[in-house]
Order: sequence, then structure tokens, then C-alpha cells
Amino acid sequence: MSWFAAALLLAGCSVARRADELPPEPVRLAAPVPTVVAPPQAEGLDGRAGQPGKHACSAVSSADNTIRRPRSQWVAKPYSWNDGGLPAMDLCTLTVDGRTAVVGITALAARPGMLERVADAAEMFEPAAKLGAPAQDLGYGARTSGRGVVFEVADRVVRITSDTGLPDGELLRVAVSVHKVVPQVLRPARQSDSACQLSTAMVERFIGVLVQLRRDYRVNGALTCIWGTNDTTVAIVESVHPDEIPEARQVPPPRPAPIGRPGYYLPDRGELVFRQGRRVVRVSALTVPAREIPLDTLIGIVQPLLPLFLR
Repeated sequence: MSWFAAALLLAGCSVARRADELPPEPVRLAAPVPTVVAPPQAEGLDGRAGQPGKHACSAVSSADNTIRRPRSQWVAKPYSWNDGGLPAMDLCTLTVDGRTAVVGITALAARPGMLERVADAAEMFEPAAKLGAPAQDLGYGARTSGRGVVFEVADRVVRITSDTGLPDGELLRVAVSVHKVVPQVLRPARQSDSACQLSTAMVERFIGVLVQLRRDYRVNGALTCIWGTNDTTVAIVESVHPDEIPEARQVPPPRPAPIGRPGYYLPDRGELVFRQGRRVVRVSALTVPAREIPLDTLIGIVQPLLPLFLR
């Protein structure tokens, strides 16, 4: 056999061998996982309505706060709410000489790394000491961005932010005042509404353990249900007003969901949003470490509550 014929024979065997091989596996795209620390807040949540009871803002605005400047006007809005984030934070609003600050305190004791998680999400990377010498009272690891501050006290992470901006000295006075009252304003871990109980079994099936945190309340009749552990938060939040769905205006639009009119699934936020009846409903789930939240899971969690949204 000539060398040319041998080469052809070998080439044919090579082709035949490649034809017998299994085709390569198609490339599988990684499923999106939520990267947010908290879902978008329902329209109208600013402390004018929400969960009654004591909170940090009302405590620091009292007349016996000696840290506040005598001529400074600190006014607390009467109600609080929870952001449904991870960590889940109880929030309240404080007005300081006409400028608004939002104070958040984690509803459960902070696990290692939560201070850094909250600070990084709020883009607070500088030591709080830059605000002034009293910042040493905020403890180790306190951070600031100039428009807010994050610190830990009484096993809770505290975040104070101001979209309108507070002068450094005033921001520091608010932070030190809040640091002082946190142990007195901590809420019980379980505050539940019987309506939310309809979905508790589905939530605990998803989480895999009994929930430690419940934050259920109504805002002008709109229902909020929040369940949580140290590494998972699930929330169902009915809008306060019959508002629109901003995500519907995105280009390209989000992935449609087979619920509501309309309904959308946002896997990068671990969220399902839809209109059911007169109001918009948001269902979200966040985990640490972050993992995919399937659409079927979110629908299964909210399904038992759907009749309540048809009123």
C-alpha cells in the first residue's frame, strides 16, 4: 500500500471515529441569582402609615435626648415598616431640620459579615471616624459614605441614610443618639397576621426550617407578610396604592409570568410582581449565599393568598 493510500485510510478512520462520537453538550447558561440586598419598596412607605409601636426615630426625637442640639428640630413619623431584605430591617423616618433620614435596625441578631454586607450595599466604605471624634462611640467597624452611616450595637446592624444629606456633625449626632436607644426599641421577632399564616407552610418548605422572623402588618388595608431566618427572607407586599408596575416600561420587558394582569418574573432580584385585582403585589425571596429562586417557587408561596387580593 502506498503512503498516499495509507494516509487516506487513516483519515477515513478518523472521520468515522468522530462521526461515532456523541455530539458536544450544549452550553448551559448559569441561572441568574438575586444580587440585591432588599426588594424595591412599595409605593407610599415613609412612616406616615405602617406598623404601630415604638421605634428608634420616636425615641431619639424625644425631649430628653441631650445629644441633639437644643435649637435643632427632630421630628419622627409615627409608624415603622420592614424592608423585606436580607438582613430584614425595621425602618423609620426622622426629619432633622427639614432633612429626612431613614433609620434601619436588623430585625434579627446580626450574623458574622452582615455589617459588611449592609455597608457595601449602601456604598459606605470609609471609616465613620471621618465624621468626628464622637464616632468612636459607634464601635469597631462603623462606616460612612458622607450621606449615611452603618454600625453594630446590641447584636444588631444599624443603617442610617439620608437622600437629602445631613451635615457631618448632624449625621453623627443622629447616629450616636440611635446607638444609645437601640436596646430599648428592639421589637419581638414574631409579629404575625392570621392572613399571612396561609402561606407560612409554603415558605417553610422553601427555607427548609421553621421561620424565626415574622413581620406581618397592614398599611391602609394593604397586606405585608415577611418571613425570615438568618440566611433567608421571603416577603409578600401588597401596594399601598393602586399603582402601576414600573418594570412594564423596561426595554426589553422582563420575562412574563403566568399570574396576574400583567405579571413579570425578575430572577436577578428573586422577585415576582403582578397586578391582582386593584393592587400590585410583589413576592420576593433572598438567600445568603445567593441562589436561584425559581418562578414556580414564588407562585407557590403567594398562591394561598390570591383570593385576598381580589377584593
